[in-house]
Amino acid sequence: MTTSVRPLIAIPARFSATTSALRYAAEVNARALIEAVWRAGGEPATIHPARGDVASRLARFDGVLLPGGGDLAPHRYGVTDTHGSVYDVDDLQDAFDLELARRTLDSGLPLLAICRGLQVVDVALGGTLEQDMGGPGREHRHVVHPVEVLRGTLLERATGAQKVEVSCYHHQRVNGIAAGLTVTARAADGTVEGLELPGARGWFTAVQWHPEDTAHEDPAQQGLFDALVRAARDSH
Repeated sequence: MTTSVRPLIAIPARFSATTSALRYAAEVNARALIEAVWRAGGEPATIHPARGDVASRLARFDGVLLPGGGDLAPHRYGVTDTHGSVYDVDDLQDAFDLELARRTLDSGLPLLAICRGLQVVDVALGGTLEQDMGGPGREHRHVVHPVEVLRGTLLERATGAQKVEVSCYHHQRVNGIAAGLTVTARAADGTVEGLELPGARGWFTAVQWHPEDTAHEDPAQQGLFDALVRAARDSH
């Protein structure tokens, strides 16, 4: 692949019950997310969540971005009771995201996982989640806070920092960390904010926050998208 060709980055769509301009239910991705990939030099491609051969569908792509979204169904990580705060669960979305995470890591394609995406990777590899962080005052909804980044990680290289201000929107967090994954960042309250997989076949990092929220004005956040696209280009 020549540097003049934008690496093709697969981004699974999120289901939206209503979208006024389209009149009906839609499949969407946040514009800020798409623009961050574009600024990085990538060609963002929203892909349809569907059952079937995910591995063959990935073959045409150079990298994958697993974005935020609704909650994973608790049964996906072995919990039988569902907390009342769990929202926007969709069985097809869960099944597709989990398979996409496994297949991407198996293939060695570069992968950036964001918010729900981080949780999906943890669950896909055998980890568990805390269904609710404790309600208002304890959750990380509409919160900007500092995160400490572990030195020597892909996350530190991508952001160029050991402490970053991040924009968060989540009420769940990682509880049991899947075997093989290591924590690369934490918030002051101990919440896992970053995960990586040492020994992974390809470039991979995951963050619990939403770097796309501030990537247009914060080079540390844009650096995550730059690193994904760079890895996608270098993989050819």
